[in-house]
Formats: sequence, structure tokens, C-alpha cells
Amino acid sequence: MTEELEEQQQDLYEHHRITVDRGQEMLRIDRYLQMHLQGVSRNKIQTAAKAGCIRVNDVPVKSNYRVKPLDVVTVLLPEPPHEFELVPEPIDLKIVYEDDDVLVVDKQAGLVVHPGVGNWTGTLVNGLLYYFQNSQGNQDNASPYLVHRIDKDTSGLLLVAKNEDAQVVLAKQFFEHSIERKYNALVWGDFEEESGTVTGNLGRSPQDRRVMCVYEHDDELPLELQRGKHAVTHWRVLERFGYVTLVECVLETGRTHQIRAHMRYIGHPLFSDAAYGGDAILKGTTFSRYKQFVMNCFDVLPRQALHARVLGFEHPVTGKHMHFESPLPEDMQQCIERWRNYTANHSS
Repeated sequence: MTEELEEQQQDLYEHHRITVDRGQEMLRIDRYLQMHLQGVSRNKIQTAAKAGCIRVNDVPVKSNYRVKPLDVVTVLLPEPPHEFELVPEPIDLKIVYEDDDVLVVDKQAGLVVHPGVGNWTGTLVNGLLYYFQNSQGNQDNASPYLVHRIDKDTSGLLLVAKNEDAQVVLAKQFFEHSIERKYNALVWGDFEEESGTVTGNLGRSPQDRRVMCVYEHDDELPLELQRGKHAVTHWRVLERFGYVTLVECVLETGRTHQIRAHMRYIGHPLFSDAAYGGDAILKGTTFSRYKQFVMNCFDVLPRQALHARVLGFEHPVTGKHMHFESPLPEDMQQCIERWRNYTANHSS
């Protein structure tokens, strides 16, 4: 897979790949896929197309696209395909809402969302499988279908579909950026303004594929030739502590490491974020007492200071607006309170 294609697909996973036969007559892609994917309704295919999850030759198409011989048709979904057996595991989960179609979990820091290289077990998905199989009232066919992800060491609210129909409808909301997501982040440095917006394409860093970097938008290039994926983060100051600032970040798009990469891009890495340089003392004095204070804060919060605090969406079946809020976890509260006391003591 080329680097450009990997960047295009970094938020979606390939579930089906079909190369159209040489003798295939031109046919609407929704009808074509209905004939080639067992047990998938035409309505589900049309919804997936609206969400940008059906592509021909790596380009998203609508459900009325007519396939041609040798077209390469791919179906992409937010959840990784299960190329291995998922093992149910008892994991402590804080479920804040559940019905027959969706589930909202308040994820603790340190918990990987889905199995992958280096984390085949002990993930949120493993825990949800166990929960579905052992909880009274859960329907037999319930299964965790991911529609978005948050990083291992980011805490907060995560939305999970319990069936494929709900997953496709919710994926469309994410595609259309109609999902409400607000994060609280403690970042290095102070801001001159009270609020602002960061716009910058995000793609894998050529130096370190584990992190994302910002690529400037080139107005002279068409969209398909731009490096990275379009990303927009809105921020506003919640509380100032001089050397660090508590901000609220609102995601207009949802890219891998979006807040972490965007905040570093504007010179404000997240506090204690080792991958993006926030685990060093970036602001402040050279006094040893201050250095010890910051190191103590790192000990209290040994992960990036980021919490998914607000989640809002339209229910995939009822259409009702759902809204959830999560309080800051203990480690972030303790770290912020230390900075609050430090600022108060030194300003006086």
C-alpha cells in the first residue's frame, strides 16, 4: 500500500475487496454488491456509500455509480476486520448508557480500544464481548462494532454500535462531522487569545510512523493530491496557570492523534505527552524546586493530559439527540489542582 493510500485510509479499515470481472456489464454498485456480499441489504449498502465507505479504485462513490470491468471495489468501515479470534475477557468497564443498538463507555486511560499488533488481548473490545455474553438482558447477536476510537492513554467517552445497521448509520454521522465531541486538555504554554482554530492536514510522520504531523494545504493541488487528511480543531481557554493552560478542544474532524498533533503544531504540546514532546519541561524557570514540582506532576499524570469529556450524536434508530458528559478522571484532576495551587502561591 502506498503512503498516500495509507493516509487516506488511516481512519477506515478494508473489509471487502472485489475486482470486477472482465465481462461484467455496467451495473449500479449497490445492486452489484448486494449480489456479491452475502446477507447484506441494498439499504445498508446505500447507507455505507453515503458515509464514504464504498470506494472504486480508491475513490469514494455514490450508490448509483455503475461498475465497469476490472474496477477494484472496496468496502471500508471504522472497525478493523477480525483476522483473528476475538476472546471475551472480564475487564472492568464503566458503561454510562446502553440500549439495543448503542453503548457509551467511559474508557479509562491505559486501555487499548481494539486488538492489534502488540495488543491482541486485554482491549475494550475483548471486555465488551465478555460483557455482552454475560450480562442479563443483552440480545444474543449483540457485538461491539466500533465507529470511532480514542488513544490508549486518552480517557473518556467512546460510542460503540451493537449491530452492523447502527454502525453504518453512526459512521455516516462521523463522515458528515455531525457528531459532537469535546475534549479537555492540559497543554504547555499560555495563549494570547481566548480561543482559536487549528486547520492542517494530518498524515504519518516520515521520520516516525507512530506519530502524526501537519502538512500545509497547497491551494494549487487538487484534493486527492494533498498530503495528509483535512483536519480542523477548535480550542478555547478554560483556565490559565502561566506555564500550562487548560483548554477545551472541539473536533470538527476526527483524525488519528488530531488534538495531540495540532496542539504541538501551534507550539502547545499536551502536558506529559511523550510521543509529541510534552514529557519535557517546556515552559518555566530553571530553579530546581520548579523542576521537582513538574516532575511530581508527571508522576501524578504519566500519560497525555487529554480527556474525551462530551459526546453527542443522533440515535441511529430513534433519531433522538443523545448527549453525555464525563467528569475529569482523578489523575487529571490531581495534576490540574497542583498547577492551580502552584499558580496561586506564586502569584501572591
